[in-house]
Amino acid sequence: MIAALLAASETGNFINDLFDSFWLVLALKVAMVLGLALTAPLAVGYMEHKVLAHMQHRLGPMYAGRFHGWAQLIADGVKFIQKEDVIPKAADPWVFTLAPAVALVPYIALFLVIPFDNTIFAENLDVGIFYTLAITAISVIGVLMAGWASANKFSLIGALRAAAQLIAYELPMILAAVAVVMQAGTLSMVGITEAQHSHWYVLTQPVAFGVFLIASLAELTRPPFDMPVADSEIIFGAYTEYTGLKFAFFLLSEYAGIVAFSAIAAVLFLGGYLGPPFIGGLLPGPIWMSAKVGALAFFIVWLRATYPRLREDQLQRFSWVVLIPLMLLNIMVTATLKVLV
Repeated sequence: MIAALLAASETGNFINDLFDSFWLVLALKVAMVLGLALTAPLAVGYMEHKVLAHMQHRLGPMYAGRFHGWAQLIADGVKFIQKEDVIPKAADPWVFTLAPAVALVPYIALFLVIPFDNTIFAENLDVGIFYTLAITAISVIGVLMAGWASANKFSLIGALRAAAQLIAYELPMILAAVAVVMQAGTLSMVGITEAQHSHWYVLTQPVAFGVFLIASLAELTRPPFDMPVADSEIIFGAYTEYTGLKFAFFLLSEYAGIVAFSAIAAVLFLGGYLGPPFIGGLLPGPIWMSAKVGALAFFIVWLRATYPRLREDQLQRFSWVVLIPLMLLNIMVTATLKVLV
């Protein structure tokens, strides 16, 4: 069964089918990944502006671009470009400058393996989910670099909080993905999606889905897990000394992370580009995938307007005492059912 599933998922990329030139295919794939990674976060950022505004009985951006402020994020980008690039005198200039890129590039590289259809992806790696979870952990190095290089105690505290948060919540996220991999019998992102033709894994792994979303919030330092950027305590965490384009890169990495983790969750638990049974053929795969990513991104934004920030000790205890044992138990149950059924 697994061999048949993998054979069914061994579909080629549509760019490979259209062109024979290696360099042309490479250029088109890079352009496709960069286009998605740099535009989808802008849509999520605009959605956050408007959604939070309406949840708080405000209008939000209304003037940039005239129609409901659709160009507000573009205007913000122009503003960041015009701002002075300030580097603190005591900072390490090289590390301080490289940190925003180290935080952003992993999320761009992650989109290489996100499938939007059985032929719309940059690469279908046999270890796709392993690649995605490994590369998301790199971005925290950029945060640590920013906090250490800023020569600011508040920035350093924020960076250390981010590192502790990553260590605490990376493990339950991986364990939640392991349960799905065990059920699907493959590490390929396309293969995991194709394995959900009969039913989505959110129905058989609801606990893992909830834990994955919680861990994603912590990885992204989004409310209620935003202690590393707690403005009332440590100003703006590791990003306090940043301005201009460097600060914009950190913001872009946050929104790119929202899109990336939403896409991973959609592939693992919501069938990816597959529609619901019986009605999945009504819309093409990219529409289903985009809708699921948008819905999960909306949920992440919704939580920002709903829950207060946790304390640091509450965050650590919740992961080590609750989530990790729960996911270990979930893996044991999944393995038992896999053998028996």
